This record gives sequence, C-alpha cells and structure tokens, in this order.
Amino acid sequence: MDCKLYELQGREDKRPSPYCWRTRMALAHKGLAVEFIPVQFGEKAKISFSGQKLVPVLSDNGRVISDSWAIACYLEDAYPDRPSLFGGESGRAGARFMNAWVDRAIHPKMIRIVLSDIYDRVIMAADQPYFRASREKRFGMALEEFCDTSEARIGAFRAALEPARLALKQEPYLAGSEPLYADYVLFGTCKFVDLCSSQVLIAEDDPIYEWYRRMLGLFDGLAGGDGAAQGQTA
Repeated sequence: MDCKLYELQGREDKRPSPYCWRTRMALAHKGLAVEFIPVQFGEKAKISFSGQKLVPVLSDNGRVISDSWAIACYLEDAYPDRPSLFGGESGRAGARFMNAWVDRAIHPKMIRIVLSDIYDRVIMAADQPYFRASREKRFGMALEEFCDTSEARIGAFRAALEPARLALKQEPYLAGSEPLYADYVLFGTCKFVDLCSSQVLIAEDDPIYEWYRRMLGLFDGLAGGDGAAQGQTA
C-alpha cells in the first residue's frame, strides 16, 4: 500500500490544521497504513502535483484527492470492507451537514479568537511573513486588530456550539454510541484550538470537554500528543 497524507506542519511539529485532523482520524478509523508528509506554509510546491495549494492532500496508490470532505468520501467508497465512516448514506448526509455547519457557523467565530495565537505560538518563524500578509489581505486588517479575545467573543463561540452540546448530553458521541466522521469534523476544530490557543474556550463541566477527552483516546491515543496545550482548552 502506497498511501501518503500531506498535512500542515507548524512549530515543534504541531499539526495546526482542523481539516488535516479530520483526515488523520478518518484514516485511523479505516485502519489504513499511511505515511504522513509535513508541509509548511511556504512549501506549496510540495503539493503542486495535486493541482491546488491547500492541505490535506491524500495520495493513495496513484489516486490524488484534496479537501478533507472529498477525502472522507473517497475513503468510504474505496474501502467499503473497512469500518464505515458514515454508517450508511443517511449518515453521510448527516456528516455533510456537520461538515458545513462547523465550517460556516463555528470557524468564523473561532478564528477571531485564535488568529494571533496561531501566528505567535504555532507558525514557524520562516512562515510568519507569509501567514501575516495572506491573512491580513484576507481579513482586511492587521492580525492584532482582527483578533478579539473578549468575553463577549468567547461567549459567542461557546453559544454557537450549543447544538453539539445538547447532542452530547444524550449520547457519548455526535454520531451516537460510537464515533464516526461527524465526530471527526468537530474534533478537528477542537484539536486545532487546543494546539493553537492560549484561551480557555470550553469549560471542564461542558459535555463537549468530556467528549473531546474521549476522542483524544481513540486509536491508541493517536491525537493525544502533538504539542497540545494541556489544560488550556478543549
């Protein structure tokens, strides 16, 4: 098997991409042997073979797939004999909704809290000029102006997670009794925050916090290390 995952690499070998974490967990769920290839912000040429500039990129026996959702669907369809990521087509539809909800409703509230921390704590020094210039162009202001760690902003982020919180009061995982790709979508964001942020965004008495700790223990603790800010966030 020749399976490689190209994923973002930061300082101290941290992997600061919520999308790459989704794919890491999906590959582990499928039980696939994979080689992880680190890609720094300034190494776009490393993934030029994919025809685009973003990670994750999966190269699997000659097939090249980019975008975490496309990779998840590929893994489900290419390896039907291995554990399902979705639990059927209705589960795939639910995971697609979760994917869109996290990307469109959670990430915009999260990024304003953590962007400066990403720059200060995670991005390698050689990549900082590119990161600053690209993000300031995208958001139309300096990182320091864009970033907002006020209680109001953190409160809005926590409130946005209420649907997940309510689900986890009823079941141990967002997908029910066992974790599926719907869990990996939100987990990728929580892991990203854990690696990058100095803020406590989720309290220890929050059901999401306990769920996150369970997720860290999956697959022999695959995601339990990687430079996480222990005790800082969920």
